[in-house]
Amino acid sequence: MSIRPFRDIKRKITKEINVGEVKVGGNNPISVQSMTNTLTKDIKKTVRQINQISEVGADIVRVSCPDEDSTKALKEIVKHVSVPIVADIHFHYKRAIEAAENGAKCLRINPGNIGEENKIKEVIKAAKSNNCSIRIGVNAGSLERDILEKYKEPCPEALVESALRNIRIIENQDFFNFKVSVKSSDVFLSIAAYKQLSLKTNYPLHLGITEAGSFLPGSIKSSIGFGTLLLDGIGDTIRVSLSDDPVEEVKIGNEILKSLNLRKRGVNIISCPSCARQAFQVIDTVKILEEKLSHIKTPITLSIIGCVVNGPGEASQTDIGITGGGKGNNMLYLKGIQTEKIASENIISKVVSLVEEKAKEIEKNN
Repeated sequence: MSIRPFRDIKRKITKEINVGEVKVGGNNPISVQSMTNTLTKDIKKTVRQINQISEVGADIVRVSCPDEDSTKALKEIVKHVSVPIVADIHFHYKRAIEAAENGAKCLRINPGNIGEENKIKEVIKAAKSNNCSIRIGVNAGSLERDILEKYKEPCPEALVESALRNIRIIENQDFFNFKVSVKSSDVFLSIAAYKQLSLKTNYPLHLGITEAGSFLPGSIKSSIGFGTLLLDGIGDTIRVSLSDDPVEEVKIGNEILKSLNLRKRGVNIISCPSCARQAFQVIDTVKILEEKLSHIKTPITLSIIGCVVNGPGEASQTDIGITGGGKGNNMLYLKGIQTEKIASENIISKVVSLVEEKAKEIEKNN
């Protein structure tokens, strides 16, 4: 048991699968995914966006492959990116085969949508031959007709039945390198479906609140949905779905995991909301620091507190801390120890310098 057991999350140990070089499930870190919104056949734009997404912390990136031009483009795209690519396939089995043959490391499909058994066999054969995993992607908005007729509307039981049906289809082809998702735009429905599915299967689960909306409401819905499941130990990989830049999806996903101590990446800033007691402009300072420190990938904790009420206490728990003081005499803390006074106008440059030095020190020692 840890010294702070109230922070412990007992993760469910699921089957480990491979998505290229990324291991999903088992004891592996929870991976963060996103999806491009470019035309996949536009190779230059798609490569640029994939690299932007991976730069901010995505482990896996998905691209849509609705036509042959898109699957052909994969062959060139994968040469210029460093993360494994998931090909999003919905109906045509030949697109799945082409994607696997052209470098996709995972196929997002619903086997039930592919059609006849011989077509499914061809897709599985291509996946096996090219070391390509599969994600069974069940969505409340595209359930099978007979399941909808049975349950009258999307409900947890309907999503789980669809998932289990598709699992059996793939297992019957002697294929087990896959993960599963049961997504809905309804937070309650998603949580209930994932909890039920987690009890019925040991395959890794891809968490998502689909079509969650624009940045603010989508981030909140995803945080509530993911947080509830992750605290129960459910979930092996996540994708925040926003009507926004995919880069923002990855940032939010990483912040959710960081807040639960499930991933450590970059600078974790603890800052106050500011009030009349602040000795410097906290809000502006934090915004600037977030931007200037966005390139740091090494885990470092930083507290920016505008006054002495909570400042020293927060600084005692962080690598670097700033506490506001009267007449511009703000205090710098290193590992909780008072080090020197800093004028308000020098806070940003001093903190950036210290964080960069700390990151180099940690990287050198590792």
